[in-house]
Amino acid sequence: MKKFINRVDSVLHESLSGFSHCHQDIVALDADYRFVRRAHIVPGKVALISGGGSGHEPLHAGFVGHGMLDAACPGQVFTSPTPDQMIAAAEAVDTGRGALFIVKNYEGDVMNFSMAAEMLGGQGATLITDDDVAVQRSTYSTGRRGVAGTMIVEKILGAAAERGDTLADLQTLGVHVNGVTRSMGVALTSCTVPAVGRPTFELAENEMEMGVGIHGEPGRRRVALTSADEIAAEIVLAIVDDLAAKAGREVLLLVNGFGGTPMLELYLMYDAANRQLAKHGLKASRGLVGNYVTSLEMAGCSITVTLLDNGILPLWDAPVHTAALRWGM
Repeated sequence: MKKFINRVDSVLHESLSGFSHCHQDIVALDADYRFVRRAHIVPGKVALISGGGSGHEPLHAGFVGHGMLDAACPGQVFTSPTPDQMIAAAEAVDTGRGALFIVKNYEGDVMNFSMAAEMLGGQGATLITDDDVAVQRSTYSTGRRGVAGTMIVEKILGAAAERGDTLADLQTLGVHVNGVTRSMGVALTSCTVPAVGRPTFELAENEMEMGVGIHGEPGRRRVALTSADEIAAEIVLAIVDDLAAKAGREVLLLVNGFGGTPMLELYLMYDAANRQLAKHGLKASRGLVGNYVTSLEMAGCSITVTLLDNGILPLWDAPVHTAALRWGM
């Protein structure tokens, strides 16, 4: 295992310390490393809080800031944060209008965030994301996994929270955005969790994992490596079929890197996916390419498609200023 670390048990704290110092104009780190919050709390808006196991950076801490999250709770690598972290985060950023927890559909995350919301009473609510079309159930989840589409939900709800939407309205909007968002990934290599010290799974040089999860969970099947066009065709077909998207719709297309794939190849995959969407009569009027929901150093990518409408589009275009996503300011 070759990684830039000092001690396995200090990786998360040292990374959070570096992140918060680098972006001190945007974020502040809790003294006990329980959460990252906005450096400047905004009164009069619903607080948006997310989180999950580390190793998916910049998700979630990288999306704390104007137009997105108010706080993020990091767990150890691929391990859910605890309810006390979530409650502490809510107490730090809720200014009286309540807190909405945005939760990826993994058993540990759902259980702990739901527990925190219950303990906050009427001031807390949860929204579960489950955009992965690859498999219905996996080792970590009960149902579809929440993957890169979670970032789309956080951006849309972040803009709506900035304009003053209520907690109930944000929940309703979140359900809608999640419902028109689908993702699927492919891995060319595994990743190595520092505490384990060996790859999560093994892939031969001529193999890839179609439908892989962001923790390295198995996908639909292991197959021979093929061309980018063929990979994009299979993934886009699975997404479009699941969305039942009709020709003529405008969509947002996100090609997300898993941490070990160069931008040269990610933009190539965007081109391949965009051409596949056009074959289905769909127009990608908004696009995004980069490493946003990673799996440590895994080589591979995911493709996410969100159906756009008059409610979603202006919220996506609205200004955002976070460590990992910023425009319009």
